[in-house]
Amino acid sequence: MGLRGAIAIVGAAESTDLGKLPDMSALQLHVDAALNALADAGLKPSDVDGVASAGELPNDVADYLGIVPEYLDATNVGGCSYMLHVRHAMAAITAGLCETVLITHGESGRSRVGMQPWAPAPQSMMGQFEVPYGPVGAPSLFPIGVRRYMDTYGMTEEQFAMVPVVQREWAARNPRAKLRDPITVEDVLSSPVIADPIHLAHCCLVTDGGGALVLTSAERAKDLCSSAPVYVLGAGESSESSVVSGLASLTSSRAIERGGRAALRQAEVAHDDVGHLMIYDAFAHVPLYGLEDLGFVGRGEAAAFVAERNTAPGGRLPLNTNGGGLSYTHTGMYGMFAIQESVRQVRGTAPAQVDGVDVSVVTGVGGMFMTSGSLVLGSASTV
Repeated sequence: MGLRGAIAIVGAAESTDLGKLPDMSALQLHVDAALNALADAGLKPSDVDGVASAGELPNDVADYLGIVPEYLDATNVGGCSYMLHVRHAMAAITAGLCETVLITHGESGRSRVGMQPWAPAPQSMMGQFEVPYGPVGAPSLFPIGVRRYMDTYGMTEEQFAMVPVVQREWAARNPRAKLRDPITVEDVLSSPVIADPIHLAHCCLVTDGGGALVLTSAERAKDLCSSAPVYVLGAGESSESSVVSGLASLTSSRAIERGGRAALRQAEVAHDDVGHLMIYDAFAHVPLYGLEDLGFVGRGEAAAFVAERNTAPGGRLPLNTNGGGLSYTHTGMYGMFAIQESVRQVRGTAPAQVDGVDVSVVTGVGGMFMTSGSLVLGSASTV
């Protein structure tokens, strides 16, 4: 049986609140979002027989909710883990291993309630080959390739600054976005330098929050009293190096390219069919790499494409319409929130709704470009 369109997302919701939530642990955020997503699907925890999560173990999430599952997925490859969970659930449901899968996310990224400290294991690739040389987490590792990209393709600092400027325009239309006030190129370039050429305004937020999805077969989705089902047309995943210094290129990601194009191939859609795009944006250069690696623009063309307002409100390829990790929210593993916005856009319920979205592509990354997962989501008219 082909997987294209065989599975539907019938429930999608975020935690009740986002932002600074010192009264909720990471596990509580998983559960809060799970209950909201189940309510959206018109289901109860007892209707679920599969649980997937990252950060918190799925057996702990299941236990909290009183679920005794027949399928568990604890895949954790960073921020794109939820894209992989969807892909794995597609296969599991189609194979008859389970019927209804709940995928949950929750992180106390800002308040750090119930969170483990981040520290690469000393025997890991990062622990051996990068940590001894002084990088301090993502702000000093992720941006390593940006200066190379600028030198290779001639991207100017002004063009680069347009990524957070445009995404703030989308955030201004989203009442739940943390940062909604307009910003200019000058504002971006006058914000503090974090790791040249990355300024503070190029960096993601640090927030608390969660999200959850409920998946079942397309056939069963017809019988549920849920919001409009969103169909998974394609999914892909890939990985490259465990360390930034091991990437084949500092100006692209083979993981995004391989996983993203696999998803488009399975979905049987062309780039011109895509009406909406979500690309993980822990830092402002990631959407630029994603636009190129997914094949929406040519090599070195993404910065000008954004600067010319093609991804802005009214542009021909709306991108990161919730405001993204730069302005909406970013708990640490952002991929779940990108999926949530793609679901809303296909359903037609997003705060910054784009007209006529029948196909949305959502791409996440894990680590610093080391892993990637992509989904192609579609409305009923696409299956």
